[in-house]
Amino acid sequence: MLETLLQQKPELNPEQVRDMIDEKKRKVGAGYLTDQGALFLVAADLGVSFENAQKMQAGLKDLYIGAKEVTVAGRIMNIYPVHKFTRKESNEQSTTRTLVIYDKDARVKVKLWDKHVAIPDEMGLQVGDIIKIVKGYVRAGLDGKPIINLGSYSAVETVRDDSGIPTIDSLTISIGDITGTLDSAVVAGVVNANPRVTEFVNPRGEASKSLQLQISNEDNTRSLRAVIWNVDESRMPKVFKTGAKVRLIGVKVKQGNPQYGNGDFEIHGDEGTIMQFSGSQDDVEVMPLRVISVGEETGRGSFMCLAVDRAGRPLTLTIDNTLVSSAQLEPGKMIECVPSRVLGSSVVLSKDDSYIRLTDDDSTFPKLSKFEAKIKDVQVSQDPYVIEAIVLQPPETADVNTKSGETIPVTSTLIGDDTGEIRLVGWRNQSAAVNKLGVGDRLRLAAVTAGAGREGKAELTLRSYSSIIRLG
Repeated sequence: MLETLLQQKPELNPEQVRDMIDEKKRKVGAGYLTDQGALFLVAADLGVSFENAQKMQAGLKDLYIGAKEVTVAGRIMNIYPVHKFTRKESNEQSTTRTLVIYDKDARVKVKLWDKHVAIPDEMGLQVGDIIKIVKGYVRAGLDGKPIINLGSYSAVETVRDDSGIPTIDSLTISIGDITGTLDSAVVAGVVNANPRVTEFVNPRGEASKSLQLQISNEDNTRSLRAVIWNVDESRMPKVFKTGAKVRLIGVKVKQGNPQYGNGDFEIHGDEGTIMQFSGSQDDVEVMPLRVISVGEETGRGSFMCLAVDRAGRPLTLTIDNTLVSSAQLEPGKMIECVPSRVLGSSVVLSKDDSYIRLTDDDSTFPKLSKFEAKIKDVQVSQDPYVIEAIVLQPPETADVNTKSGETIPVTSTLIGDDTGEIRLVGWRNQSAAVNKLGVGDRLRLAAVTAGAGREGKAELTLRSYSSIIRLG
């Protein structure tokens, strides 16, 4: 651009143009103009046009807002799904899709519109491929950063490997090496806690899901919270086990909020984030299980259960009501199922790609009696307990404010057996179940867990998969 201006204004020298650029930035105000942006304004004052200049082919760091017919090359970091929307000005349906590409100096978003959104699929593009954007134009994104847009005459071409552009492998950092905030990062670690999928409403007011997990370094001396927002479950492995090595491509590393954790950094991704697992993930297999407890309805056409495998490992089951009803299952029964998804110790059985059936008893599985305990033997643990006891006090309910500012009900009562007494607590939906209990009721509690309560003493907590059975 400077060469073009000097060619059209030979009476000026580079130093004079530099002074004009600095003056323009001072007049407009600091923080509003880059050198290139100021040069545009200087050129307009001098009557210089860049339209006939040689079309730009440069690195990603050289992009500037307003550039036309740019040609740049970069390696793909992320390929986002297609997004449909309605244009306000015409009320017409339109589609868009985003790629993130990078070179040795910068990372930039590429916006595909309408007919171009199919390009990644038609060309079979993958993360790590190098592409060339031909005759793109640059606009400002919502964050003010340059975004390459494809127009009618734009094209995407594949490029043979360019050693000048770092590979995905070379960008990868481990959990232990994170020392500050990062954008468009590649992070590797080990899943060291049960991953879970939760529902939320995204900024567009749409129901969406997030994948939440903890990722540690190899020796498990540091663990960071990771959240993949707007996650596409079809892109997740069907079997997602604790201990799996995972690499997250295209994530942000942010300072964590001490209110929700230990204040260490957090990893945040979105629907464009790629999850890669070392080694092949196991296919979903037939799972024989023994039911420990039949819990509550989720309100979404399914109910919760707790079951154990042959090794006695507890598994939380979310079962679609069309597969089997909660009335057909009971503690101690054997089942055989093919789940649609396994997330750590959480098993999902949906109506589309799962089945479940009752089977004959299998003596090689732990009996229900293995989990039966007396109150004196209860210790703080996430392992399930089965306890018979009597209610000793009327339930008491209180409203508790959570860290997120939510107010939830908590109900507790005192229960006892011939070895001691212990508090039974129900949070949220389980609060109502505890509140229905009366003094003198004899109960069989299935799949309750023990945590530290008042004055550090153990107390029993009802879970969504727990059940309360009244005895004669």
